[in-house]
Amino acid sequence: MGKADFLTPKAIANRIKSKGLQKLRWYCQMCQKQCRDENGFKCHCMSESHQRQLLLASENPQQFMDYFSEEFRNEFLELLRRRFGTKRVHNNIVYNEYISHREHVHMNATQWETLTDFTKWLGREGVCKVDETPKGWYIQYIDRDPETIKRQQELEKKKKQDLDDEERTAKFIEEQVKRGKNEKEEETPLYTEFSRENEEAKVVFSLGKGASTSGPSSSKPSSSSVASNVLKSAAVSGTVKRKDPTPSQVKEKKKKSALDEIMEMEEKKKKTERTEHWLQQDIVVKIVTKKLGEKYYKKKAVVKEVIDRYTAVVKLVDSGDKLKLDQTHLETVIPAPGKQVLILNGGYKGNVGVLESIKEKSFSATIIIDSGPLKGRKVDSLPYEDFSKVA
Repeated sequence: MGKADFLTPKAIANRIKSKGLQKLRWYCQMCQKQCRDENGFKCHCMSESHQRQLLLASENPQQFMDYFSEEFRNEFLELLRRRFGTKRVHNNIVYNEYISHREHVHMNATQWETLTDFTKWLGREGVCKVDETPKGWYIQYIDRDPETIKRQQELEKKKKQDLDDEERTAKFIEEQVKRGKNEKEEETPLYTEFSRENEEAKVVFSLGKGASTSGPSSSKPSSSSVASNVLKSAAVSGTVKRKDPTPSQVKEKKKKSALDEIMEMEEKKKKTERTEHWLQQDIVVKIVTKKLGEKYYKKKAVVKEVIDRYTAVVKLVDSGDKLKLDQTHLETVIPAPGKQVLILNGGYKGNVGVLESIKEKSFSATIIIDSGPLKGRKVDSLPYEDFSKVA
């Protein structure tokens, strides 16, 4: 019977079968040939090319096994890294996806007899985290790529900076809320009552008697005498006075509100506030690390760019070389009195001033602010690390 045409159903079925996966027992790893049935595999084993490959393998069988084992391990781990990343996954899921590729290296050609043995080997070598459960073995890839580790460190650093800012803000808000809760007194008008020192005493008005009312010669008491008698009787019988507020009430009335105290606290905090990062553009710094060699040690440079608060691109004053350094490898430069400096920390951060004097015993200096709304203000005892020379 002749061979089927290219577009006949039989020919199409044959091509599909040849591309698809076949039974593992009919695959020859040495020749990398897949047979479709037992008869085909038997014919292949009797062929001259297969016999030649067996002779080569018999000369150094360990070399061929190591080669196949390394190929299997690399392809398996590459699939695990690319497909699942660092997620915890069942080892059989990864293996089934690995063997779906037609040209994969079969496990019976490697040094591992079963998938469980291979999984245990990955755990012993520290390539993956492995753990056994009632459902089987689970593996988790450990990514040790230098770029990945560097990226993770940068993400952790950025996350830490964000958390520091958020914690600082949350702590300040929490303090405000606590202060508001403790401040229960409200400013209300103080009402006082009238009270009499001697409640039993009565007010008596004495109008006085005239000489006689029978004759025309009788006279009426004058209005001035009546008024004087009334005042005298009031003075004798008792006095009426208003209660004055006690000193404690006056003190409570003059007590500062929560808003005033928060404003004062903010003002104090602004004066003493310090940050971990101090790098600023266009300041002169000194390189203090020896890792770059004696060529750059103790050399002065100008900060050209600040990256992520803690890293700077500096340009050396002498040679003009550009370097990227962390702030821990740099220190501030103290100029001569009368030169301009930039305040890098504290409540006056960002202001340009003039160095007035240096206090060597306390490692500090006195600076007069030279610009902005605080111009002319004197900043005393500012530490050396809180200011630097302006380029």
